[in-house]
Amino acid sequence: MIKFNSSPEPTIGVELELQLVDKNNLNLNNISSKVLPNINKEFSNNIKCELIESMIEINTNICSNIEEVEKDIKKTLNHLGGLLKTYETEINCTSLHPFAKGKNQIITDDVRYKRIMKDLQMVGKRFISQGLHVHIGINNSENAIKVNNALRVYLPLLLSLTTSSPFFEGEDSGLHSYRTKLFEALPLAGMPDHLTNWNHFEKLTEQLEEAGIISSVKDLWWDVRPHPGFGTVEIRVCDIPITFKEIIAIVALIQGLVVTLINSEPYTDTHIQILQSNKWQAARYGLEGIHVDPINFKKLSIKRAIENLFLLVQPAMTSLGTEKYLGKLEEVLNGSAGSTIQRNLYKKSKDFKKVIKTLIEQFYQ
Repeated sequence: MIKFNSSPEPTIGVELELQLVDKNNLNLNNISSKVLPNINKEFSNNIKCELIESMIEINTNICSNIEEVEKDIKKTLNHLGGLLKTYETEINCTSLHPFAKGKNQIITDDVRYKRIMKDLQMVGKRFISQGLHVHIGINNSENAIKVNNALRVYLPLLLSLTTSSPFFEGEDSGLHSYRTKLFEALPLAGMPDHLTNWNHFEKLTEQLEEAGIISSVKDLWWDVRPHPGFGTVEIRVCDIPITFKEIIAIVALIQGLVVTLINSEPYTDTHIQILQSNKWQAARYGLEGIHVDPINFKKLSIKRAIENLFLLVQPAMTSLGTEKYLGKLEEVLNGSAGSTIQRNLYKKSKDFKKVIKTLIEQFYQ
């Protein structure tokens, strides 16, 4: 039996996976094991290792509102940034470094990561991407399933707004989110199936554990999943937006969407092929893709679908006091997501290092 530790809704928790970049050559820098022992005790639960040494994860505390999220992330980033100066290293906030090689990354000395890499082999060596994970507190297990099912419809739209991984190992992938395709190569990753109820999720998880396919719920690398221990639904589909303001805005949108779905009728099972096609359009074409409404099967642009999403969540975001954050996302919708901005920077400079330098300089703008 898997207990769902109910959370006061709609609390927020955010996980950011960040690149550690050498200030001089702007390549990934394998130094997380050197940095982590120097973290102030105040941040011991907020800054953690990740799969590779050139990557580090920051986590917020449980936050009651978006303003707390903003202060929490900024405080942790400031502390981490101060520590990194000793190593002439900076943080780069995209979901793929444009020219770093997977073969040059050092796997973190951790039992779980070593086990994962032993299993994944070449697939794991290519997995040098970073993501944004957002937890929203849910008050009971059945609502967690209800929200998890409904969110599947909107995951491609959240991805479209955040794409930031067009380059991989020195080449243009042709996609706006190549991270998405790297991630889908992992076992049990990607778009989850519809779940009937909490009992269905329990039985599925227990059967996978008994068969030795997973060790725990943490091995379900779905784009969205219930998190029993935290009492949340965890949205994992997003690339990392390239600016601080965009990160906060997408978190606000996700919170508003979850609140909206809690108060909506349950979504019926949607053919997963449509959801996967919509996700492909988002990963391949970003904001210029096509979206098929999985309810009425009508085709529309991703931009129009996102406009409809903004209208859907507006009442909830108004009640939460977060409607102002839609303005930043409307700027992205009417302008460019991070993937296009990176391509434009590279087109102008023909230099990946200049692209990274510009992104670092503009992160707080």
